[in-house]
Amino acid sequence: MIRVFSFLTALFSVSAAHAQAAATSTVTTVSTTPTSTAGNLMQVTLGLLVVLALMAAAAWVLRRFNTAKGNNAAQIKIIGGVSVGNRERVVVVEIADQWIVVGVAPGRVNALATMSKQENKQETTLVTTDAPPSKNFSSWLTQTIEKRNGQ
Repeated sequence: MIRVFSFLTALFSVSAAHAQAAATSTVTTVSTTPTSTAGNLMQVTLGLLVVLALMAAAAWVLRRFNTAKGNNAAQIKIIGGVSVGNRERVVVVEIADQWIVVGVAPGRVNALATMSKQENKQETTLVTTDAPPSKNFSSWLTQTIEKRNGQ
């Protein structure tokens, strides 16, 4: 984007230098047609629209072909999550071939446990649990992790 702006700046400086050289030229030309204010305004407006269109096209091309950000995002997936409070959650995140159980709270993210990647049919049981959680969440989470690792 900086290259586009520097190119446009150089282009405008060259055209300004050319206009100044034409104004100071010793040869004078007499114009027989009066200058039209509406015509000049139309020319400036069209020029501005062309420049804005070129800038939009350059931004689109840079966003379209800049693939460095997109490759990293595909390696991390959120498998499921449970809300344990007003602003606290426990989330299972898949990174490569490993699942990480993460506790998320305002201002904190803690890894609670790690396990190997499970099969697809076990993913659905992780997201939808049939048994209601016990009153003590930490014991329920420990039992769930032990049950998953035992299978």
